[in-house]
Amino acid sequence: MKTQLVIPAGYKSLLSMRDTEIAIRQIKEFFQLNLAFELNLVRVTAPLFVKAGTGVNDDLNGIEQPVAFQVKGMGGTPVEIVQSLAKWKRMRLADFGLEPGEGIYTDMNAIRPDEILDNIHSLYVDQWDWERVMTKEDRTVAYLKAIVRQIYSVIRRTERYISHLYPVIKPILPEEITFIHTEDLMARYPDLAPKERERAICKEYGAVFIIGIGAVLEDGKPHDGRAPDYDDWSTPTKDGYKGLNGDIMVYYPPFDSGYELSSMGIRVDAAALTRQLEIAGAGDRKELLFHRRLLKGDLPLSIGGGIGQSRLCMFYLRKAHIGEIQSSLWPEAMIHECREHDIILL
Repeated sequence: MKTQLVIPAGYKSLLSMRDTEIAIRQIKEFFQLNLAFELNLVRVTAPLFVKAGTGVNDDLNGIEQPVAFQVKGMGGTPVEIVQSLAKWKRMRLADFGLEPGEGIYTDMNAIRPDEILDNIHSLYVDQWDWERVMTKEDRTVAYLKAIVRQIYSVIRRTERYISHLYPVIKPILPEEITFIHTEDLMARYPDLAPKERERAICKEYGAVFIIGIGAVLEDGKPHDGRAPDYDDWSTPTKDGYKGLNGDIMVYYPPFDSGYELSSMGIRVDAAALTRQLEIAGAGDRKELLFHRRLLKGDLPLSIGGGIGQSRLCMFYLRKAHIGEIQSSLWPEAMIHECREHDIILL
């Protein structure tokens, strides 16, 4: 298994292992309460696995393979561990009959066996998945930005809260989040690769929302990959720009890098789904359960995303490795190297 590891110079954990566990609980309780209040979300229970072949599970960038098994008590029915819940959440909105401005959130737990393990990527994924009903008139960049600002206010509020509880942790997030489209980001740093562009813009502003991830840019390549059937990354907005989605990223001093906290966006409508399936060469998905319901108009228009729980805790507590936050599996060589540098993996 491939691994990558960065050791921050002079790293020393700001909290003991015991205090770290206490702080994780405090962060999660405070953040989800504030997120639910800010976006008018109700907590719901989510599945750990879904039936294979329904189109409900997400294929992320289109190359990751889900963990799959057969259920003996259901005649060998094949099922898959979820990779995210973007499509499932939207169907829940319809099933609950929610109105515009109302939404849901849940604890999403997933296994991603294809991840390349490093300081911020694990086999185990835990995030808050949220989804909110919107109107046709809301399908604009302005509405997307408004929701991002609400989420960022919760992110920043939580940082102030945890720094109050643990004064050794100093707030670093700017008061406002900066917005930039992937086309403008490429034009600003034409000689840098996408990840290097992210680092540069995050270091300059502290917190940014990068808009339009998934569509092919002027140089003929996308900033990054996105599945074709949840985020809308192809709808024209203005001046040839495309996309109603993006990533919330911050600058993380221990790594001197950009640090993704959330991937989110306005979801595809029927037109965008049809267009993106064609672009991705995945037109046969139209016959799957989720896609049929969307194309028939059975699902509401929505905006949603995922916010990494361990990723967020790692940022607030200034940890060097996500394994200091969550219990997972790591290569023995990585465990030993981390231990040599006072990075203790759970």
